[in-house]
Amino acid sequence: MNRIVSLFDNYKAHGESTGLLNVYFTAGFPELSDTMRVLRALQDGGADLVEIGMPYSDPVADGETIQKSNDQALENGMSVKILFEQLKDMRETISVPVLLMGYINPVLQYGIENFCRKCAETGVDGLILPDMPMDVYLNEYKSIFDTYGLLNIFLVTPQTSEARIRQIDEVSEGFIYTVSSASVTGSKSGVSTDMESYFERLDAMNLKNERLIGFGIKDHATFKKASGHAAGAIIGSAFIRVLQETINLEQDIKSFVREVKNYPETIEA
Repeated sequence: MNRIVSLFDNYKAHGESTGLLNVYFTAGFPELSDTMRVLRALQDGGADLVEIGMPYSDPVADGETIQKSNDQALENGMSVKILFEQLKDMRETISVPVLLMGYINPVLQYGIENFCRKCAETGVDGLILPDMPMDVYLNEYKSIFDTYGLLNIFLVTPQTSEARIRQIDEVSEGFIYTVSSASVTGSKSGVSTDMESYFERLDAMNLKNERLIGFGIKDHATFKKASGHAAGAIIGSAFIRVLQETINLEQDIKSFVREVKNYPETIEA
């Protein structure tokens, strides 16, 4: 069974007192060779699932922090081909679900089927491609995703209609990425009253899929607040800032994740 599906099936069956934490980072950042180091440290720190961003020259949905990490990763020489090379032995040490997140153009350039095949070979569990139209996915690519056991994670926003949300819920597995506000990543902090009303509207729809809330989650307080309205939350920009400022990469990553989830244990150096 797909690891994302298993994670959320287990969540539904047993719950998770602290909420599920999904952490985003950009492949090849801060250094080209850091991808697996960051991924292992996130798992060791207690992240429940991880999004690896595929650097792109025009990440229109992302704010300045993630844009800069994309620029640096591309300058470092990161590419889809190199990313798959870095991940080829991932499942020897990584057990958490892993998603690749990015824009459709590099995937099309690589070739959809070739890309999905590589995802399956390396142990990637799903994709988040916000600019891929749903009808294109359903009519042209879903069968390929299914062949290689990959989930396609859709996003909803406060502007998404109820009909669209229900359609997304119908064709989705795993979780729905719930964008907290109509903004780019990193531009909001906290959960406002308007956001809470939006989350309550989603709750009332009794969707079959769990949700993870993204955009504006930066620390334990915002993570806990978001987790009160969903299965958990997604942190991106705040974690990229940790990577920008790190002195001890593995230790700083583990400390950040544990602080967000409010683990009481002391982390060994």
